Amino acid sequence: MKMTTVCYIKRNDEILMLHRTKKAVDINKGKWVGIGGKFEPGESPMECVCREVKEETGLTLLDPELRAFITFNFTSPTPELSDWETEYMFVYTCEHFEGDVLDAENDEGILCWFPPDALPGLDLWEGDSLFLDLILHGAPFFAMKMVYEGDKLTSWSLE
Repeated sequence: MKMTTVCYIKRNDEILMLHRTKKAVDINKGKWVGIGGKFEPGESPMECVCREVKEETGLTLLDPELRAFITFNFTSPTPELSDWETEYMFVYTCEHFEGDVLDAENDEGILCWFPPDALPGLDLWEGDSLFLDLILHGAPFFAMKMVYEGDKLTSWSLE
């Protein structure tokens, strides 16, 4: 079981996304994702998301809002993907922060601001498109479960 956070940081009419291009072995390689990552021992979801955003962008979140809780179940059709495991992800948005993005490139990939209507054209996880659409259209807090076979979404449910 893996626990993670992700934050979709809003600036004016743009959202900060990360193109994961740097790590040789990366479940997100080639995908555009929000900013976040794995919990460190003892962290709360809020502590995790704030730390991850600071590490990856240099920004200090002022009022992140918990928007969704996502359960990902993975089944693997190939041996090289056999280490995928169930992941529980806390999804945040944040419109108020301090600082500037330190560098457009970091250890994980390239950071870029996009208008919300450009997100569907990016190489996103299929399930990310589903929950991002709900979040960007103002849905109240929700939980969602997604099942992937390899990198293909095979089922999902809004809980």
